[in-house]
Amino acid sequence: MPRHTPLLQGTLDVLILKALALQPLHGLGVSRRVEQLTRGAYVVKPGSLFPALHRLEENGWLAAEWGESENNRRAKYYKLTAAGRKQLAHETAEWRRVAGAMRAALEAD
Repeated sequence: MPRHTPLLQGTLDVLILKALALQPLHGLGVSRRVEQLTRGAYVVKPGSLFPALHRLEENGWLAAEWGESENNRRAKYYKLTAAGRKQLAHETAEWRRVAGAMRAALEAD
């Protein structure tokens, strides 16, 4: 069973954007997708997830509309906007740069 890892500052937004890159999802779906993408390392609790979703929506990176969930309940579905896709590309490039620098530092003799 994977060990849960605390989220580093700045990771939640990019993980949410990545989770929504394939298809619109409701909040619980976003949480499940993040857990799936990170192979169980990150579990996003509602107290962190929903403020982040609202913040990303306010930034114009997500759009939301009400729909019906798989268990016939009313749910708010989020999807990436064009600005959100651009932000995801920017954040992905930045995280790759940071990860590469950390890898180089940690592997140095």
